[in-house]
Amino acid sequence: MFSVTISGPHGVGKSTYARYLSEKFNLKYVSAGTLFRSLASEHQMSVEEFNRYCEENSSIDRMIDDRSRELLERGGVVLDSLLAGWLAKDIENVYKIYLSAPLKVRVERIANRENKSYEVALRETMSREESERKRFLDFYGFDISDLSIYDLILNTALFPIELNLKILEVAVEAYIRSRGV
Repeated sequence: MFSVTISGPHGVGKSTYARYLSEKFNLKYVSAGTLFRSLASEHQMSVEEFNRYCEENSSIDRMIDDRSRELLERGGVVLDSLLAGWLAKDIENVYKIYLSAPLKVRVERIANRENKSYEVALRETMSREESERKRFLDFYGFDISDLSIYDLILNTALFPIELNLKILEVAVEAYIRSRGV
């Protein structure tokens, strides 16, 4: 049994690509971001406020991460998470994908998705990403900008979504064949 992780900054399309791969390869789709947003809502905070709250309360990140690692160790999942690749770093039979896109493209996608102005989305994205970078460095001791742990890196702004989907599908199929999983 194998798993796939989809990592990358906000607005690169992690959820879109992860859902596609989960359907294509009959794997369970898991989104740490959805769980995080749900927890923010339960705490009656915006995602930005909840990020700042988590800077002082590592238990929330740890709970999400422990559950995510547990699922990856069992296999049979596509995990969509900013930290997915790092969580799977030492787990066998996990294909680690990192998605990227220029900041301008990512912020435009976020603004459109969340029906916000570009300026608001930019401010929130920059604040959120700085908070996360600091939090993950402090809590885990790794820099999420270190991409050396990933098996594949794809800039989702280079090609249309259909071609990106095909690239990822072919890459995962090649991984499965090469590993015999």
